[in-house]
Amino acid sequence: MTKDIIILVLFLVVLILTYLFNKKKIKNFFYKSKIKKINITELDQIFEEKFISENLKGPKEETIIKSFIISPHNKIVGMTSDYEAWIISVLSKKSDNIFEFGTCSGKTTYLMALNSNKDAKITSLTLGPEQLKNLNKENTDNKISFRNLINESIYEKFLFSGTDAENKINIIFEDSVNFDESKYINKFDLIFIDGGHTYSVVKNDTEKSFKMINKNGIILWHDYVPGKQSSKNVVNYLNEISKEKNILNIRNTSLCVFRNSD
Repeated sequence: MTKDIIILVLFLVVLILTYLFNKKKIKNFFYKSKIKKINITELDQIFEEKFISENLKGPKEETIIKSFIISPHNKIVGMTSDYEAWIISVLSKKSDNIFEFGTCSGKTTYLMALNSNKDAKITSLTLGPEQLKNLNKENTDNKISFRNLINESIYEKFLFSGTDAENKINIIFEDSVNFDESKYINKFDLIFIDGGHTYSVVKNDTEKSFKMINKNGIILWHDYVPGKQSSKNVVNYLNEISKEKNILNIRNTSLCVFRNSD
């Protein structure tokens, strides 16, 4: 009997270790993306690589960006990966008017300001710490996403505060649900949606973005990660609207993209 128990315990340990080491592959198997994936070169010709040799291609000069590293001691929630940050920075080079839902620490805002032209304007919308008490969770909102929304809204100053880049940036401290988009219709070349990941907020920010983007403008969503609990509402909402809108997932990223052709 004891021998059987030991064998069972060992089997369970092996099973758990196998799951932990292959967690990402297992999740990818069960939670497949419902949105078509594209290579970054299919998004815009600026991302086409420069031929160096038969076995090496490199970045073109116009995709070389200004960047920085943030100390992990800051414990910032939900940042973009280096690859995602590079994509956003390169697109900022081509954009004069940029809007961002969700400033958080200001990392992406700062990158967009550093890499856009000198006359570009970036508007970023965020909740201030004092506004958190007015938040209400909807029944359709994911609990983890609601918690993260609060954790990402603790900043009154940002990574770009006190820098020259700050002159390009206008911060609006307001709940995006109450934000009046009417004076921004068809204005923006690039919109980055990375605010609250609850269903109600993603829906709100997306619907307003479709009105605010100009012809040939690009909308990007962060955190399209099927199987990730905190991204559940983002995934569900984008899967729903992708049946009517041509939304694509950039390969090897959690970024989804829509280019306005209307």
